[in-house]
Amino acid sequence: MIDINESVMQFLLAFVVVGPLLGAVAALLPAPPGLKGKSPEQAVLRHGVTVTGVVLIAAIVLTLGFDHDHPSKMQATTDISWIPALDVRIHLGIDGISLPLLVLTALLTFLCALYSYFKMPSGPTPKAFVALLLVLESGTLTTFAVLDLLLFFLAFEMVLIPMYFLIARWGGEGRTQAAWRFILYTLLGSVVMLLGLLLIGIKAGTFDMVALATDNGRSLTSSVQVIAVLAIGIGLAVKTPMWPLHSWLPDAHTAAPTVGSVLLAGVMLKMGTYGFVRILLPIAPDGFRDFAPYLAAFAVVGIIYGSLACLALAKQGAKGDLKRLIAYSSVGHMGFVLLGIATMTPTGVNGALFANIAHGLITGLLFFLVGALKDRTGSTDLDTLAEQTGAALYGKAPRLGGLLAFAAVASLGLPGLAGFWGEMLALFGAFDPADGLSRPAFLTFMAIAAFGTLLTAAYLLVVVRRVCMGAVPQDAPKLADVHTYEFAAWTPLVALTLAAGLWPKALLGLTDPAVQQLLAGGAR
Repeated sequence: MIDINESVMQFLLAFVVVGPLLGAVAALLPAPPGLKGKSPEQAVLRHGVTVTGVVLIAAIVLTLGFDHDHPSKMQATTDISWIPALDVRIHLGIDGISLPLLVLTALLTFLCALYSYFKMPSGPTPKAFVALLLVLESGTLTTFAVLDLLLFFLAFEMVLIPMYFLIARWGGEGRTQAAWRFILYTLLGSVVMLLGLLLIGIKAGTFDMVALATDNGRSLTSSVQVIAVLAIGIGLAVKTPMWPLHSWLPDAHTAAPTVGSVLLAGVMLKMGTYGFVRILLPIAPDGFRDFAPYLAAFAVVGIIYGSLACLALAKQGAKGDLKRLIAYSSVGHMGFVLLGIATMTPTGVNGALFANIAHGLITGLLFFLVGALKDRTGSTDLDTLAEQTGAALYGKAPRLGGLLAFAAVASLGLPGLAGFWGEMLALFGAFDPADGLSRPAFLTFMAIAAFGTLLTAAYLLVVVRRVCMGAVPQDAPKLADVHTYEFAAWTPLVALTLAAGLWPKALLGLTDPAVQQLLAGGAR
């Protein structure tokens, strides 16, 4: 890695957080005549690609300058007093837990902006679309970079409005109802979460997440920890989403435009699980231990429920929507993340963090591919897709069919691909949970979750068979294969899925020291 001055690192992190917001404001301004290109619409879409590209470069340079020998140390920190009366500070910093999520967010947003430049979703003016995309990026990046509870809440809520409008204005059938359901669920959960955050800050005398994590709950009574974990956990569980608080997700994904689904699954769901790791585990460990078995139980129910729902949608003759199926698969995959966190062990939490990144890469690719199929066939209904492709996507569009099969086997956890390691480590964590947790209960949870992996393989293989593996009819209409811009947008996701699967140490080497320290008494 490269040696970068600490002040430069601070600037880079501040730019990564604030840059998209400034870009959103600029997107709403009239473009200078020389930059309009063929049209003002093209100019603003190019602006979106440029801003997200610069932010991605800044995130990569930040990664190169990161001290990989000490990933448990908060780096590139900025700590400025903001509201002295409440001891609220503009406190930014990254460690081995937050850095991968920061880079994932910057990458997926750039790929979405690039994809939209060539395939803009139908709807109102591109100006508003680009501005909302950049506000969404800024809010997500800020969530992973802030180290103050109230700033975390503000960033956590900041993403709701742009995602609501992306669904409501650029979405498909049923978009209004889906957008309202999304905003109501997440807002109600967030109100409860705010009460829990305020309770911790008032009782501990600070909202600083580093100080609270270092204190490791010693300044909070057991009853305060229990109440805080319950309140904050509900808000985080809605965003994750955890069964049975997941029902907003399938509608939101089904109605959202392609890039909306990619960002919703790829980064927004990670905000909830990140909150469990960054806030609840180190700040209220005793309260979290009381709820850990229940969290694990809800997690494994979500794994089985999501898999059975997908299997029902994938059945021949069922009115199965492929986007809806992938949305339900996210409920199952995030169940593994929650199970790993609930074990309260380094193995389980590392598995959860790895599964977070893997899910963002793989499910992001799946939603891109489903969007491409919809562009070509006009539908995401499995029966319609099978009819339009002759169930022979391999023969009609071999590269597109091959990518769909690759994403499916990566999602089911094939060894050698990114989806394998996170789920395996979560199961290993459940095999030997932390002290104070019932091992027989977690062994039961492990067995149920392992059965869920078989169901995952079943429904994904059914989807591949139904869409890809038929014989090509002689009179079959032509189907366009992967376009150049699609290849550019999808290649990084394929490459990183392979790299993370073949070289897991690159990610685990970042997360493990930070997780070890977090569980031992917080990041310093």
